[in-house]
Amino acid sequence: MHTQQLLWRTEKYRVMYHSQTHYNQIRQLMRDGCTLETLQKTIDEATALTPTDGSRRNALQHMWGYFKKCATVDEKAHYLALLEAADWQAVRLWLALLAMRYNIRYLQQSTILHQD
Repeated sequence: MHTQQLLWRTEKYRVMYHSQTHYNQIRQLMRDGCTLETLQKTIDEATALTPTDGSRRNALQHMWGYFKKCATVDEKAHYLALLEAADWQAVRLWLALLAMRYNIRYLQQSTILHQD
């Protein structure tokens, strides 16, 4: 896997959390074969933006998709309660815990789940 692909793999949901526009832009850049420098610059631009509640919710819901078939009813209820309360940090921590519990390596490696 190329360095750009590895970087995008770890930063994808963090970018989506901050900016859907930048997320879409990076997807196109990756298809076009961008340089590592261009990719990092665009990631930095995205993550410098203050996320909206909508962008946060969208990214978290995408990550929840990894658990739809394996999470228990109680785990889903807890996720939905945190999402409804818009407690973004708590949702990220909950998803990080579930990623460990269900050994979802892709999410375990995602930087969004390692932020304070």
